[in-house]
Amino acid sequence: MITVDRLMTRHLVTLETGRSALEAATLMKTRTIGSVFITQHSRIVGIVTESDIVRKVVGADQAPAALLVENIMSSPVIGIDSRQLVTDAADLMERHKIRHLAVSSAHAIVGVVSVRDLLHPVAIDEL
Repeated sequence: MITVDRLMTRHLVTLETGRSALEAATLMKTRTIGSVFITQHSRIVGIVTESDIVRKVVGADQAPAALLVENIMSSPVIGIDSRQLVTDAADLMERHKIRHLAVSSAHAIVGVVSVRDLLHPVAIDEL
């Protein structure tokens, strides 16, 4: 079976608290990613996703330049150990109704895995 560490993205993209939802959305667009971890004093305290931008900013008719990321982030961040199976990640995402999980190793966040990443092994198995 395939473990989460084989599919995760290892490069964490972060944004400090006090920044705007617009900055988070711009960062996601520039990096072609679906989530940004929110930090406070170099510690991850939350996550902002594309869904957060759509539902909590655009859908709520809020001004993205004036709305701070800490007001729309999900916290605490839901995570999974890097050695867990991808099926465990899928179950955890379904249980919490989320699309991104922080991936940890030795109690530190070392990556992120998205629902899109979980589709990769399916493509490999179909070859």
